[in-house]
This record gives sequence, C-alpha cells and structure tokens, in this order.
Amino acid sequence: MIQHKKIAIIGGGPGGLTLARLLQLKGLSVKVYERDLNKEVRIQGGALDLHTDSGLAALEKAGLMDEFKSNFRPGAELMRVTDHQAKIYADQHAEENHYDFGDKNYRPEIDRGPLRDILLNSLEPGTVVWNSHILSIEQMENKWKIFFENGNTIVADIVIGADGANSKIRPFVTNIQPFWTGLTMIEGSIKNSEKTAPNIHQLLKGGKIFAYGNEKTILVSSKGDGSLGFATSHKSTEFWYKESGINFKDNKQVLAWFKKEYADWSPIWLELFEDENTVFIPRPQYCMPLNQKWKANENITLIGDAAHWMPPFAGEGVNMAMLDALQLSEALTNPALSNTQKAIETYEKKMFRRFEKIGQMTLFNTEWMHQPNALNDMLSMFGKNKLKQGLFLLRYMFNVTVIPFTRKYLGLAPHKI
Repeated sequence: MIQHKKIAIIGGGPGGLTLARLLQLKGLSVKVYERDLNKEVRIQGGALDLHTDSGLAALEKAGLMDEFKSNFRPGAELMRVTDHQAKIYADQHAEENHYDFGDKNYRPEIDRGPLRDILLNSLEPGTVVWNSHILSIEQMENKWKIFFENGNTIVADIVIGADGANSKIRPFVTNIQPFWTGLTMIEGSIKNSEKTAPNIHQLLKGGKIFAYGNEKTILVSSKGDGSLGFATSHKSTEFWYKESGINFKDNKQVLAWFKKEYADWSPIWLELFEDENTVFIPRPQYCMPLNQKWKANENITLIGDAAHWMPPFAGEGVNMAMLDALQLSEALTNPALSNTQKAIETYEKKMFRRFEKIGQMTLFNTEWMHQPNALNDMLSMFGKNKLKQGLFLLRYMFNVTVIPFTRKYLGLAPHKI
C-alpha cells in the first residue's frame, strides 16, 4: 500500500520520532523535518511520565524498552500534594509499596532530552532533517510540495503533521479551531535547584510537587541534570499575556506579577521566580472540541497536539502522541486495509474516540483543580485520613476515566486564536 511512497513527518517531538521509528521497522521511506537547528538544542519543559497502555506500549512496539529502562529516573514520578502554604497533604514518598513495570498504574518518569535521544538513536542515519521550519504546503495532484523557511522544498507522497499546537499542517486537514479554557500558564526552568531554590528543592525530594489553592496551581518537577521545571496556572482573560503589559523577558516584572497574583501564597514559592537566569514562557491554555471529526484524506493526517491540543492537567499529551504514532503506523502497514485513505480513516476514528474520552478527563481536572475550595472539597469527600485522601486523589485524577460531565464542551463553537 505504501511500500514505495515517500513519507514526510513534520515535527521531531516524541510523537513524530516514534512514528518514524515504527515505520522504519516496517521498511518504509521516512523523513522527519524538525525546526530545531540540530539535536544539541536544549529542550524546554518538564519531565514526562509515560503510561503503560500508551507511551510505554509504543516504546515496547518500537523495541526501545531496554533503552528506556536505562534512562528513566526511578522515584521521579512520586508526587507531593500541598496547599498554597506548602503544607503537605499527600506524599507518595511515604507509601510503602510503589508501582513497577507491568503495573497498569505505573508511570515512570523520563526527561525530555534522554527520551528524544533514545528515539533519535533508533533511526536510520539522516532520517531527521534539522533546521527545517515549515512555511506552507501545496497539493500537487496526489502529492504534497512542502516549503521551508530555509528556502528548501521537498515533495512527499504522504504528509503527517506532528508539529504541535500551532500546526502548519492542520489547516490542510480541518478548519476546526480550539476553544479558550480560561487559564494561562507561566512556564519556567531553574538550573542547579539545590543552590538556587533550596527550599523548593528539599520539598521536591527528587519527584514532583502539585500545589494548589485559591483557584491557582503550581506544578514543579525535578530533572536529572539537577534543574527543575515548573508551571503556574491561573484564571485569566484570553489575551492576558499580551494585555497585561508584562514583559516576560524582564524577570523583575514577572517576579512583581507573581508577588501580586500569588500574594497569599507562602514565600517559599518566590524561589521559582527570583533567579535572574530563568526564562519565562506564558502559555494560554486552549483545547480542541471534544467531538471534533473530519473526513479522512488519502495522504495527509495529524498526530499529537496538532490533532488534539488540550491542557496538561491529566498528563496525557505525550502519551496520546505516542499512541497516535503506534496506531497510525499499524493502520498504514495493515495489508487488510485497501488504500491509504482507508488506513488514515481507521486511525483517525480511533484517535477521535480516544480524544473525546481523555479530553473529558482533562477538562474535568482543569476545571476542578481551579475551584476556590478544591483541596478542602477533596479532603471532605474522602474521609479523615489525609494521606489516603491525597493518594486517592492522585489516582482518581490521573488514572481513572471520569464520567462524561464535560458535555458542555462538546458543542462549543470553534474559536480562532
């Protein structure tokens, strides 16, 4: 069906690289076009927890589990839940029995850099074409011509958009737009956290912190190089990051904003904003409509955030992308499917169903975690044992599909960013 076709994957994130690996194992001709200058570019963002039935399943199929087990960080998945005063209400470090590989609820943690290296090293030499920032694509009968910012152009038989939330490929697949969720996140990273943020470093204990209260959250995660990544989230207007007047490249302005916005939070959290070398990135939070669907094309499709952008409050983003890669690779190489359009349709139908289910859980978490009394409500719901309450909460939020309360999100009108 596609044995002699040229496949272009746009975007070299975990989803795109996983797909390239899986297709190459089937003997297919694949190129990945990535906008980063080279593989040495430092990856932003926190660590990733991979799930048994999605991210880990894709790595297993790709033959990369041994490499993963040599590079993941045991204990980095353990979480502490605190209130805004940094009082601990749940501590997975205190559990006697932790999960391990083979347990459905185990979510081993790996830094983004090592995961990318595992995937890159598994590919045939020259698979990834660096410094390839896409400008646009143009249909040529049954092929696609792709134009890059560096002046290069290529022609491909099949194009797969793995190019993230602001995908250049998505408009050629669908005109469905995301809707605004009412939140903005501020993301940052601190080097040598033991020295630059000693109190947070101690509270972190090599794992994660999830602090929330007063309709706001702070999520902190450790990294293997001694740094930490963090993100705040707060309710805001859609274009607050522009209209606030804050220059996010001026750390003093960002610190002043945090002191005002999080005025009733413990001073311990100031450590996240006091390092003059921290780079802050505002990230308005959008979500694709949960009932999105489109007619399958014969030679173009989407995976990852390009297909189903959503907030990060269920830890499903990278896992969805890698499972997309697995299911798309299986469909494209399935001899029982008569042509590429049927293969893409088969994949997309599965993806749509998964996204509606996971999206419901994600939006439930997004809304619930930013309620005024979220922590107190959780404590009153599950009895008097605070440790059991917190650990139940973690599993409830991150391991269980929530009842479909989010029907109000299904019919939202498309919103153009």
